[in-house]
This record gives sequence, C-alpha cells and structure tokens, in this order.
Amino acid sequence: MCPPTAVFGVTPTAEEGVIELRYEDGTVRLEGLTPELVSALREHVPELESDPRSGGRRVPALRYAPLRAAPALEEIDVRDRVLERSSLSELRSAYELREYQQEALSAWLETDRWAGLEPDGTLPVDRAPAGVLELPTGSGKTVIALKAIERLATPTLVVVPTIDLLEQWQRELEREFDLEIGRFGGGEQRLGPITVSTYDSAYLKADSVGDRFGLVVFDEVHHLGGEGYREIARLLAAPARLGLTATFERPDGAHEIIEDVVGPLVYRISPDELAGDHLAPYDVKRFEVSLTPEEREEYDRNQEVFADYLATSNIQFSSGSDYQELVKRSGSDPEAREALLARQRAREITYGSEAKIDALEGILEDHRGERIIVFTAFNDLAYDVSERFLIPTITHQTGAAERREILERFRNGTYTRIATSNVLDEGVDVPDANVAVVLSGSGSEREFTQRLGRILRPKADGGRALLYEVVASETAEERTSRRRRE
Repeated sequence: MCPPTAVFGVTPTAEEGVIELRYEDGTVRLEGLTPELVSALREHVPELESDPRSGGRRVPALRYAPLRAAPALEEIDVRDRVLERSSLSELRSAYELREYQQEALSAWLETDRWAGLEPDGTLPVDRAPAGVLELPTGSGKTVIALKAIERLATPTLVVVPTIDLLEQWQRELEREFDLEIGRFGGGEQRLGPITVSTYDSAYLKADSVGDRFGLVVFDEVHHLGGEGYREIARLLAAPARLGLTATFERPDGAHEIIEDVVGPLVYRISPDELAGDHLAPYDVKRFEVSLTPEEREEYDRNQEVFADYLATSNIQFSSGSDYQELVKRSGSDPEAREALLARQRAREITYGSEAKIDALEGILEDHRGERIIVFTAFNDLAYDVSERFLIPTITHQTGAAERREILERFRNGTYTRIATSNVLDEGVDVPDANVAVVLSGSGSEREFTQRLGRILRPKADGGRALLYEVVASETAEERTSRRRRE
C-alpha cells in the first residue's frame, strides 16, 4: 500500500490515514474515514451510511468491489480484512470449451477490466468479473462455470434452486477438481473452499459466510429476482459474480434487480443459433383441438363470470401484478373469489380436455419407441395421463428416491416416456429425449424455452428434435400459446 497522502485537499495524519475494512453481518464496516473521504466515496458508493454503534461507516457487502475500486482509496493506506484472501491454484478442468462457450467465458472475464490474478495468485477485488450468461438448456452452462472457477482459482460458492441440482453440481465439482466439496442443503451444512448451496440455504447462511468466497455462481439466476432470494447477493462480499440462465428477462422486470446485484447480461445465444451444430435441429408443431359441447358450455359459463368481474373491477389482467391484485381482493370480496375460482375452472377445462388426451394418444402412437416427455400444468392432469397411458409421472409430490429411479430408467431405456407437471422444467438432469409434448403451461417464454431445451441435446443419429404444442381452440389458451411463441 502507498503511504498516506493528500486526499481531496486534506492531508491526514499517519493515524488518520489508515482505513480499516471488515466484514460484519452482511455489510462492510469502514473505520478511519474523514468527512471529506466520506463525501468522495459516496460519489461511487451512495449506500455508504453512518453506523451509530461503532461511529464508523457501513455499506452492503454487495458494494465491496465498487468500494475498493473507488479512486478516493487509491492512495490511502487500506487495511482490508473483508475477505479471506486465498488461492485454489491447483484447480484443473479437463473440459475443452466449444467456440461459443469460450466466447461466453471471455465476455464475462472482460467485464470490469479483469486482467488476471494478482502476483500471489489471489483475485483482484477491484477488477473482478461480474455478469450474466444466457445460453439454452443443454448447451453446457455448467462447463463454462467450471472453467470460470478454474480461471479465477478463488474460494467459490455455487447457488442452485433444487436439491437435484445441488447433488449434480457436487458430483461434477468433485469429479472435475478432486476436492471435497462443501454443501449447504439437504440436511447438511458443511463449508468447503468450493461449496454448493440451495437458494433456500444460502438465504439463511449468507450473512455468516459472506466473507468466505471470492466468486459466487448463481445457477438459474432468474430465481434471484425473487423478493427474498435477492438478499443472498446483497449479503455476500464476493467481488466476482457469474449468473447462468436459459432465459434472463422476467415478465415482472426483476431482471433489472439481477443486473444490479450480479451484473449485466454480457452474453446471449439462442437455441436457433446452436441448432444443427451444437444442439439438435428441431421443429415445433402446434395442434389445435376443440372442446366437446359439454366442455364448451362449462368453459363459456366460467369465462363469463371471470370477464364480468374484470369489466367492473378496473383490473386489466395484463400482468402478474394484476393477478396478485385479484388474489388479494379475493380474501375479502366474495365476487373476486368467485371470479378467481371461475378462471381456475375454465383453465382446468382447457388444459385437460378430452380432445387433448386423444391428440396425445395419436402422438404417442406416431412416436413408438422414441423418448418422450409430456408436460402439463397440473398434477391431476399428469396423473390422468399416467393412468390412461401407463406412463411414469413426476410431480412435486414425487419423492426424491422415486424421481431418481424414474429418471434412471428413462435414461437406460426401461421407460421411453414420462409425464410431469412443471418439475422437469429446470433444475433436474433429464436424460436425452427427442420428443416433447406440451399439453398445458403458462405463457412464459422461460418455461417454453426450458421445455424445448429438454430435447435439444445432439442426437447420436443426427436426427431432429420435435416439440408438440396442443392448444384448445377458441379459448384463452390461444393467447397463452401466442405469448409463448412471441
């Protein structure tokens, strides 16, 4: 460090010129700041606030990296005790990156002027890379993250949404780096130089381990837009941050929050750009089916109840917040509750119509012997499909052991088709399939892209993947399908 010098016209004494930084409960505490230095730092870190308990200052741990990069600290004697600065220099990954994977990694490394490790092999706090990569399911996002961990060679926390993903990451990291991997989740709380955690466990532990990691990897980073989960990123001091997702933008605009706490979207590539070379080429077929007369009558009756309420309530129902407003009103307004139930009944009619089940029967017949995943929006429909066609099904109610057994039998060919209600959209290592059938779902681009990604891994025979979308005509589901495709 340089000796104390004049800062913005103030020449501190030797004692005054020493600034101490410490991590404490999800914040960075600063001691020894002069009023002039406080003003200068706030130009770069506006969140700098006074701490009545210690007489010093604090910033959220999230702002540790920009704080260290502030010009006002360049010629100040800073005693930085925020992170345990250590190196994992023996990390070696055997993976060779494909061209687009290398482009993604390079785009991330180029953020914030990162030029390599310090001479002692540690991570430079003020030049740590941070940003989000958007690549399709099956394109090897995990491989890119492994190379990023190798490259930065710093203690790392990997945060994932499910226990299944936690176990997959743990196996991959142990196999690749020959290390004992720490784990937060699934009944274990074990810290390691590289640790994998569920979002739920990280939310509970972030403030107590926020000074232990130089890099944090957020898998399925769109989850971080949730009101509670975003606190994980705020409580960690990790200067290097990598977000991975197949679909970055959120309908509620929360991707802007993710940009603030992880970094901007620095690389994006679509399934179409990879299809044929790195992913299987694919086709999407859309089938329209008609409701039976009885289904049509019941559907129209429920839709009318729902539409009449919207017309008199000033709810446009064009966004997620409109739906939340209806749910909120239903707690005290009987008419709102009836409208909400009517909407639910109408959706159930369209999602589980007899014609859809008949269409599925034809698709299964046309693709005998091929690996097929049937996606539904409701558990009841998944179980109906399972019972009608003797197909194993996986829902949120399926135990972990049973789920692993079903997927393993799907992988080895004992089962050639499975049904599911949303739980295979993400966070599960699904064996190769080449046909997907969407019987029902939301208008979310993310959901559609993730389901498509389940069949896009390259086929040994070079064949094309095929996704069927079965839609009830002249219903609200047509608009849902249009939003997905747009």
